Parts: sequence; C-alpha cells; structure tokens
Amino acid sequence: MWDRFRKAGGRVAHVLRTEPKAGGDKRPHNLFEAAATYVTASAEDDQERADEAAGWVSPEALSFGVNELACRAVIALARERGESPETVARDLLGLPAA
Repeated sequence: MWDRFRKAGGRVAHVLRTEPKAGGDKRPHNLFEAAATYVTASAEDDQERADEAAGWVSPEALSFGVNELACRAVIALARERGESPETVARDLLGLPAA
C-alpha cells in the first residue's frame, strides 16, 4: 500500500517539476511564472512567447497554473465589481446570466 503512495507522490513531483532557464541561469521557472507569461502572451497574440512559456514546465503544470490564475482573476474582478464570481465569469465569456 505504501508503495502506491510513493509512486503517486513521484508522479505529482514529476508533474510539478520545472525546467531550468536557458542562458546559464540555473533557477527553474516557477509554474505560476510560466502561466502568467503564457496567458499574457496569448492575450497579446504573441505566439512565440506563449510557446516559450509552455516549454518551461510540463503541460499538466501549465494547465494547473493557468487554472489557478483564472480563478484568482475572476475572484479579484468580482470583488472589484461587487458581483459574484459566477456573474463575472459568465460575463467575461459572453454567456447569459444564470
């Protein structure tokens, strides 16, 4: 049973592992740094930069980071507008009110 936990923990660690930066800097990119750069580049229609950021971490880690960024952004915007997160999310996506 403990062997299963060790294997699962190893898979989680592998998913969250980041690649070192190019150019001699040994500090790896943080998955949230990759997500922020990826989303910003996508919003600015900079495909080259989005592809670069996507290569900094695993696809699973990038997906997790983008999801976390989206959640935090919707919550922050909802607080700013004084609306519910659901209302803000539906508005941002152009969906009718629930």
